[in-house]
Amino acid sequence: MSPRIHLPTGWVTFVFTDIEGSTRLAQLLGPDYRPVLSEHRRLLRRTIAATEGAELLTEGDSFFLAFADASAALTACLTAQRALASHDWPTPEAAPRVRMGLHTGWAEPRDGEYASPEVHRAARVSAAAHGGQVLCSASTSRHADPLPPGASLLDLGLHRLRGFDDRERLFQLVAPGLERQFPRPRTADAVAHNLPTQVTSFVGRHAERAELRRLVETRRLVTVLGAGGTGKTRLAVELAADLVDSHPDGVWFVDIATVTDPGLVAFAIAAVLGLRPEPGRPVVDTLVEHAAGRRMLIVLDTCDAQPAASAEVISRLLTGGTGVQVLATSRELFGVPGEVVWRIPPLSVDPPVDGAESDAVALLLDRTAAARGGRAPDPAESADLRRVVQRLDGLPLAIELAAARLRVLSVGQLAERLDDVLGTLDAGRDAPEPLPTERAWMGNQQDTVDLVAAAVGQSPPSPATRAVYRSATERHQTMQATVTWSYRTLGPRAARLLRWLSVFVGPVDLSTVEWLLGDDPLDPLSVLVDKSMVLAEPQAAGSSYRMLDPIRAYAARRLAEAGEEQAARNRHVAWSTHTLERAHLGADGQPVTLSLYALDPLAGEVRAALRWCATGGNARAGLRLAGGLDQWWRERGLAREGRLWLSRLYGRQAETGERIPEAELAAAYHMHSLHAGADGEFFEELRFSQRAEAAARQAGDVGLLARVLAGRAAPLVDMGQLAEAERVCREVIDWAYRQDVVGDALLAVYALAELLWRRGALQEAAELLGAARPVEAARPLDRGRRSVDMLLGMVALARGDLVAAHEHLVVALRSRMAHGFHGRACDTLHALAVRCAAGGDLVTAARLFGAAQATRTSMRSTPGIYGDYWAAQQAQLRRRMGDATFDDAYGEGSNLSLEEAAELALDVEHPDLAADSGRFPTSAGSDPHARPASI
Repeated sequence: MSPRIHLPTGWVTFVFTDIEGSTRLAQLLGPDYRPVLSEHRRLLRRTIAATEGAELLTEGDSFFLAFADASAALTACLTAQRALASHDWPTPEAAPRVRMGLHTGWAEPRDGEYASPEVHRAARVSAAAHGGQVLCSASTSRHADPLPPGASLLDLGLHRLRGFDDRERLFQLVAPGLERQFPRPRTADAVAHNLPTQVTSFVGRHAERAELRRLVETRRLVTVLGAGGTGKTRLAVELAADLVDSHPDGVWFVDIATVTDPGLVAFAIAAVLGLRPEPGRPVVDTLVEHAAGRRMLIVLDTCDAQPAASAEVISRLLTGGTGVQVLATSRELFGVPGEVVWRIPPLSVDPPVDGAESDAVALLLDRTAAARGGRAPDPAESADLRRVVQRLDGLPLAIELAAARLRVLSVGQLAERLDDVLGTLDAGRDAPEPLPTERAWMGNQQDTVDLVAAAVGQSPPSPATRAVYRSATERHQTMQATVTWSYRTLGPRAARLLRWLSVFVGPVDLSTVEWLLGDDPLDPLSVLVDKSMVLAEPQAAGSSYRMLDPIRAYAARRLAEAGEEQAARNRHVAWSTHTLERAHLGADGQPVTLSLYALDPLAGEVRAALRWCATGGNARAGLRLAGGLDQWWRERGLAREGRLWLSRLYGRQAETGERIPEAELAAAYHMHSLHAGADGEFFEELRFSQRAEAAARQAGDVGLLARVLAGRAAPLVDMGQLAEAERVCREVIDWAYRQDVVGDALLAVYALAELLWRRGALQEAAELLGAARPVEAARPLDRGRRSVDMLLGMVALARGDLVAAHEHLVVALRSRMAHGFHGRACDTLHALAVRCAAGGDLVTAARLFGAAQATRTSMRSTPGIYGDYWAAQQAQLRRRMGDATFDDAYGEGSNLSLEEAAELALDVEHPDLAADSGRFPTSAGSDPHARPASI
């Protein structure tokens, strides 16, 4: 440096500049690089001379300058950047991108140079800048007064410069003619991450978080897979925040949903990492080279927006170095080597064993309190809260939206409205205004979009492009938008399968899907599973497939819009009917003993099919479906529901004028009569019994008429007309024997045996039941109930024969529980309670009484002909035990489940067979209402 140059002293502003990517530019231009470098030097020296800056050092592509005035230094940098940007370079790729950094500090030159830490701080400020950017320290910003005309300083926050322990607030020079969008400064921040700040608490997911963390800590690529709204992003961000300290080179979040072109995925990641494109080099190469020697975690969110491009970039990152890990969220897997796919489950809806609330309920409680101004839901709303989360399948987004609805609805009202999931959750949520924190986050993401566009030489995004971005950022504002995001990526076959699967309310197996479509569904089904729109759940017998309820609701809307609803739902009705029929048959196609457990998993599908039959389908098919669950309705305490479905189907028939054969109407009316009796509606019971008789006679079916007439005694008994009921039973049984349809008249046999027991004709009852045993055993629909054994047990109790009573009742209870006849099992538990009381086991008797009554109450079923008998025996037991002891044991029993109560009853010791046993009296009683001999 010439000694004639005057070096400023006191408050000196130091400026460092260099060309970003100069090595790459030199390799690209070869011999043409020297003229570019020379022209760059000429332009800088011309601007420096105009502002009286002192050139201290020029080396290669770098300048070191000193200014006595901070404003002049900023003016020199602004002028230089404008000159560089407007210069006519040989090619666009040859334009040098110069970064500049300024810092002002107290300094005095010695021997023609500055030996001061302020020089090093200025160099570090320059090193933090990007090509085309001018950065300055807080000291320079204070001394630069006035600023160049039209210029301003943008506060970039506090940063830790390499080699310095304190933090420096950096500012970017903003002015016309200068670029504005740049990656974050290249500084050595202690906390290296850009994870979004969450405005709500993170609820639950303790097990999932721990499991996912173990995977991320041991694998280099983990893909969190799940449908929209399952909480993939939130869980990934929460986990990534825990891992910042274990990744010295940072944890970086990139939202691929903001990328509108596959070719910009690598640019978006590079921009977040603070990288700029290098001349003549693919940005993915720059990205891989930067990441190769670093230990960092890259969180790529919503990769299903650009799945192929994301997979390609991830593969390059993983093969380019060993220190990079990728945690991705997507609705479909990448299929790249080394990928570990972790499917995120919905929030748990079942409470843990410690008695706490489930994760789904806990989330709804938290968000509901927020929606109601901090007021937590009333404890009385707990049952409805559980109904809501069950109905929403534990889907976090749906729960969040549901909580918002609770500003105007009670939990009970919301639960009742969830038949229309999308309409209820999305109500009033068209293009909502984001919260300030959300707006700030969206603005940061938009800056990334603008930066990527600038990096590839494009103009800022057009309004149309920004609209695409907004749709991406708002894709979780409504359930409709969430599912549409995935639906639009489906091909025709996969989209059709999704629509048609919406008619099923529960899981289905592969053969069912094949039956539904009528062809091989494997390809479209695989697409739906891969895109997380259908959940595949492996089981021992083969995988089952189901949709989360909000997705099903969306697909059902699409089904109607496509004009396919009639065909799809009729197909579902046919499947339901066929499946019900198969439940009554064995592998060889022959009838087997009816087990109501086989019908339990079909009930949801049958209800959906019945709903269609009653509103838009075929009433005759609906009556056939309802008949397939004939005994199930009553044995599950759902007789009232069964009556309601039948009434709706009668209405549908009247509406359409559909012709239904008399035999089928007779069967429906007979079933309706039995439901009404179980529900305590005795006049309705008699009315439909009479209708059934008229229709059966019209049909001319002898067996059907026998079944209808055999049920006539029930309403007569219920109305207290016992003599008339007995007369009807005897007439029906005699007639059935003459017509050789005695099996169809079993109801009359049972009713007559009960009437005989009631009036003490025990021998006749026993003989009648003995003759009925082989008839019952020959009928698959009846033999699982073991009504003959139940009634023989009652006869034995009346006689005081505890051995016979025990053996008959245990056989009846074991069969009824084994085949799912829960209503009838309650009767047997009552009878075994009487047997235990007669045998001296008073505590067990009280427990069984409590369990039987609690189950009967929950099923809302009437006690029938035995009601007075149970009450009398229970009263006698209370007198023997005393109120307090009886109530304690009764309360214990009422807390037992039906299965636990049955286990307790079946564990009762068999009576002693010795002739002198006190539990086996020698004299037989004759009055069923008398106190048993041992009491």
